Amino acid sequence: MLVSLLELFLGTAVVALPVWWWTGLTEAAMAALLAALVLAVFLIWKTYRIERWLSQADLHTPLPWTGVWSEIAHRIQRLLRQREKQAAAAEQRLQYFLQAIQASPNGVTLLDAQGRIEWCNSTASSHLGLDARRDLNQHIVHLVRDPIFSKYFALDVHDSDVVMDGRASSLAQTPKLSVQLHAYGEGQLLLLTRDITSVTLADAMRRDFVANVSHEIRTPLTVLSGFVETLQSIPLEDAEKQRYLQLMAVQAERMQSLVADLLTLSQLEGSLPPGLYEKVDLPGLMSRLAADAVALSSVLSGHDGEERGPVHDLVFEPAPRWALLGVQSELLSAMSNLVSNAIRYTPAGGVIRVAWSRTTDGAIFSVSDTGPGISPEHLPRLSERFYRVDRSRSRETGGTGLGLAIAKHVVQRHGGELRIQSEVGKGSTFMLVLPASRIEALTD
Repeated sequence: MLVSLLELFLGTAVVALPVWWWTGLTEAAMAALLAALVLAVFLIWKTYRIERWLSQADLHTPLPWTGVWSEIAHRIQRLLRQREKQAAAAEQRLQYFLQAIQASPNGVTLLDAQGRIEWCNSTASSHLGLDARRDLNQHIVHLVRDPIFSKYFALDVHDSDVVMDGRASSLAQTPKLSVQLHAYGEGQLLLLTRDITSVTLADAMRRDFVANVSHEIRTPLTVLSGFVETLQSIPLEDAEKQRYLQLMAVQAERMQSLVADLLTLSQLEGSLPPGLYEKVDLPGLMSRLAADAVALSSVLSGHDGEERGPVHDLVFEPAPRWALLGVQSELLSAMSNLVSNAIRYTPAGGVIRVAWSRTTDGAIFSVSDTGPGISPEHLPRLSERFYRVDRSRSRETGGTGLGLAIAKHVVQRHGGELRIQSEVGKGSTFMLVLPASRIEALTD
């Protein structure tokens, strides 16, 4: 505006001064008025033209103007470019921020002051069953209808989180969510969700584990306490005392086996995976395993101390001339647990077959029996600690309920897996599958 007034003043002066000098004041005033009118029309036309240019969608087109108006237009273009760069940088930072939130394992939902959804990441969508586009501007309580969440949302202060069921992706398991609201901005709310299903399961497993250990130890302790009380309060014959002491020794041995298995599990879970530097002679390992199996089957033949030999038909296929790359004590423990389980749960006269076989991916150690078999619903849980299909049968055979858990941990540490096949009335087959990297041919 100042430039326009200056141009108008100078233009009028340039025209009026010569006229005043040669004619007079009246003629100079008329000339100045005419010059001002012409310059005003010119300025109006220039203003109209720049207004049209400013109203265009693209202000980066080159200008055919010259003079001060061209300089003004160029400065406007420079300011526009700077603003566009700043806007692009801000948009890029926003996109990086949104990508980071999208990659978060926790659910993030932005709510306005009325509790309507402004934005949510994909994790929140899966946690709460939301649609990031369809549910925008919908009230969160209308979409998440869990009574626990509704009561929590209605509170004035949200100092702590609440635990609620999430949207289940399958019928097998309903996820558990930790949900908490945080106030920010001008009344807006940040809704954070975290999947704590594994934490909840781990806590439940810990409680079950403590309860199972307590139960397993309490039973032999109760028996021992009863026998001790009997020996202390009732006079008994020497033969009777020896029988009681023998039963007490059995219960003590049972507790020792339980503690030993618990320590084994603890060591397996807390140590590094085994390397490939230790070689285990497979034929020698199988010879030791066969001798232990004969001894266990003979013990189960009776408790009167008379040597009767094994009560099962134990078939050990010839061991291949391999070396296993791993920890000998762990591998022996895993194999021994499978064989001892087969002996304990197979009735006398049954057949137990132990063999090795080679596959394209590695090798399989299998223990097959002709026992009662296991129902399909029990198979997925057999390797859980203390899980038993028949608790009374397990106590009779002296098992601790940890053998398959140990075998599973050992084979997984060696890069393999535990497989179980069984059919009720036809027996079971337990297999340790080891990768080819753990098998090496023995050299003479």
